[in-house]
Formats: sequence, structure tokens, C-alpha cells
Amino acid sequence: MNVKVKICGITTPEQAEQAQRAGADAIGVVLYESSVRQVGFQLAKDIISTVDSGVCSIALVVNASTSRIYKIIEHLKPTFLQFHGDESPEFCNQFNYPFIRAIRMRADLDISSAIKNYEAKGGFLFDSWDDKLYGGTGIRFDWSRLPKQRNFPLILAGGLTCENVKDAIQTVHPYMVDISGGVESSPGIKDPYLVKLFIQNVKG
Repeated sequence: MNVKVKICGITTPEQAEQAQRAGADAIGVVLYESSVRQVGFQLAKDIISTVDSGVCSIALVVNASTSRIYKIIEHLKPTFLQFHGDESPEFCNQFNYPFIRAIRMRADLDISSAIKNYEAKGGFLFDSWDDKLYGGTGIRFDWSRLPKQRNFPLILAGGLTCENVKDAIQTVHPYMVDISGGVESSPGIKDPYLVKLFIQNVKG
């Protein structure tokens, strides 16, 4: 099983280049002002400009305005948008642009209802629930809650580390794994050794 790796929360072009050299399949930038890994528009553009063909660039947004989404599409041209907030299917679908929909695993969540009507060509990313944070929690959820049978690409996030990712892959069989804090020396600073080790552990 060829599981893909997304390194999210990239904050410099150098980090993006290091992650790609280590074998990352996708590079994520965070355009959410409240995140410790947030980057400005020009820096996001500089990071995305380093992304090789064959590697995905992903722009993460949380409850952004319609005009901001159109600006991201026009100027950054990411491979995918990633809607990580409370965006409705109608909001996400209106741009006619490939996107990933993040689902935060609240205790009483019904997954079938949560993903209904989203035209998420990039798949659904499942992340840990926090009533204050939109992602970046560093906490894992109960992977057994995820559906075994599915007709969409499943991206696993939330509390992944170099130590637990093999177990995660055996349990969930995801299309892609997504990591941010688990390969950092401090918030927003990726550790090249941990990035390389994580990717090696995924790709075996």
C-alpha cells in the first residue's frame, strides 16, 4: 500500500524544499490568522512556488470570506484548497475548485452526515476535535471510529508521530497521512531529521 505523506504547516520555502527532498507528496501552508503556523500571503506564494510538479500544494483556510478564497485561487493557485473550519457544502462547492474537506472528530459526530454533499475531490481529512482549536492539536482520536468501507480518499491527521504512524496505517489504511506538530522542534519550525524519519516510516 503506497500511502502518501502531507507535511502541513510549512512556514518557509526552505522547509518546503527539505520536505520534498525527503519524499513528501504534499506541502501544506496555513492561511488562518489564529494559527501559530500561519503565513502571510506573499510568504505562502513563495512557499508554493518551490513545490515541484508531482507534489501537491495545499492552502488551508478556516472560515475565510468568499473574496479571500477567490484571491487564494487567483494568486496562489494551490493544487487543493483545504477547508478546515465550519464551512458548509454550499460554500465549499461554489468555487468549482478542487478541495479537501477537514472533518473534526467530535464525540457525537455522524461521519456520513458530516461528509454529505461536499464535492471534495481531494478527499476528506479526519482530525481531532477541540472546541477552541481548528487543527494543530497534537492529539490523536480513536481511529476505530473511521469507516472501513469508503468511496473517497481518506486523509488521517491528528497527533501522528514517527512512533505511531505505522500503527495508524495498519489500523486505518489511509490514502494519505498528514503531520505538522509531530515533526517540529518548535511550533512552525520543522525538524529535517524528524520529517525524513516520518516519511521513511510511512513508505517503509
